[in-house]
Amino acid sequence: MAEVTPELMYEVLKSVQARLAQVDGKVDELKQDMQALRHSHNGLRQEIVGIHTELGSIHATLVRHEQRLDRIERRLEINEVSTS
Repeated sequence: MAEVTPELMYEVLKSVQARLAQVDGKVDELKQDMQALRHSHNGLRQEIVGIHTELGSIHATLVRHEQRLDRIERRLEINEVSTS
């Protein structure tokens, strides 16, 4: 079995330190990727909220038009003929 010397310990510690630096770099990259994904996710969420709001507005407009058409039909005494 090899004798454990300060030089051997120093070499092992240098190797561990180098690998730890690589791990730190990868963790930093992953953090940046996660931040970018969060930013993108928030943008998509805002887009969906905007679309939902727009659909609500379109629905309200359609309801108003339907009510207006109903009033016009009643005023003109237009009745739908059932085809049964």
